[in-house]
Amino acid sequence: MDTHPRKLLVIIAEAALEKALVADARRLGAQGYTVHDVRGGGRGGTREGDWEADRSVEMKIIATEAVAEAIARHVLATYCADYSVTMFIADAQVLRPEKFS
Repeated sequence: MDTHPRKLLVIIAEAALEKALVADARRLGAQGYTVHDVRGGGRGGTREGDWEADRSVEMKIIATEAVAEAIARHVLATYCADYSVTMFIADAQVLRPEKFS
């Protein structure tokens, strides 16, 4: 089976950022994304999602390395100082590369 390398960018952030993150990702070249409501905890405390300001979302974007890095750099510079944001980039292999340019 022929696969093609891409990057998976995962952004876990306060739900209040969802619309802005979607707009930013699209503007910076993401052809698509997936968003889920999530819960979790870490050094900064626990987000259980019991009330609106306590909600978190997980956004997944599969893109070229250049697009994934551009989005990650933008999120770091724009949101990380004032909002709870966790990000990571992982290698991915896709079967239909035209969907993830």
